[in-house]
Amino acid sequence: MTAEERQSFGKDPVKVRETDHYKIEYIKSFVEKWDELIDWDSRSQSEGDFFIQQLKQRGARRVLDVATGTGFHSVRLLNEGFEVVSVDGSAQMLAKAFENGLANGGHILRTVLADWRWLNRDVHGEFDAIICLGNSFTHLFSEHDRRKTLAEFYAMLSHDGVLILDQRNYDAILDDGYSSKHTYYYCGDDIDVAPEHIDEGLARFRYRFPDGSVFHLNMFPLRKDYTRRLMREVGFQRIETYGDFQQTYRDEDPDFFIHVAEKLYASEDEGGGEAGA
Repeated sequence: MTAEERQSFGKDPVKVRETDHYKIEYIKSFVEKWDELIDWDSRSQSEGDFFIQQLKQRGARRVLDVATGTGFHSVRLLNEGFEVVSVDGSAQMLAKAFENGLANGGHILRTVLADWRWLNRDVHGEFDAIICLGNSFTHLFSEHDRRKTLAEFYAMLSHDGVLILDQRNYDAILDDGYSSKHTYYYCGDDIDVAPEHIDEGLARFRYRFPDGSVFHLNMFPLRKDYTRRLMREVGFQRIETYGDFQQTYRDEDPDFFIHVAEKLYASEDEGGGEAGA
């Protein structure tokens, strides 16, 4: 592997706790293996039409996919007739997403290279829904960045818009240790995904592929209730949290949490407020 093909975390990788570092973590050789990690067919089967139904139930038409990665959800939504704009902070990811759009339905993805913290500067228009999936929100390492990003999302939504954001179940990892069913998100065969280091400020994950190649991602371990609180404080009115696509669950069981946050204001008499665990 050449120097350009290797990730760089410096002499002490667990000290790398900066939002901008993700841009050099997603190097080309890692991005080229990302679909092997996800396995589009297996992931489609495991999540079913959960996101599609969440959007259709709310009458959403225009969707902003702010962490498109290699385009999995953008392509699924395009196949269902949604209008989609695909955003990512990694040029390597967007290039792969564009290729995947053409290969999976002949779609020409409307891609935008943008930093979430200044999303309104680079993406124009108003959207019925924003999706931020694939545990991507955990690339933000400071509370200022997380609040600013959520505010940018909120501002780009129509008055009755919805944000759907997911994250790993870091509560279980921090409190009980790591385990994963690899059923819903990272469905690729024979790929080892596990944390090498975990503390309240860093989750450093290792991804080992069958050919022996190894890559890492440094992420912030968001606790579920903390994420929900930030959403509420930014202005989202009703927040429902699912565990591995299920409405009812024990907090320690899911691999992933999915937050569905509605912008529409509703009074208590109209059933507003929070829902979910």
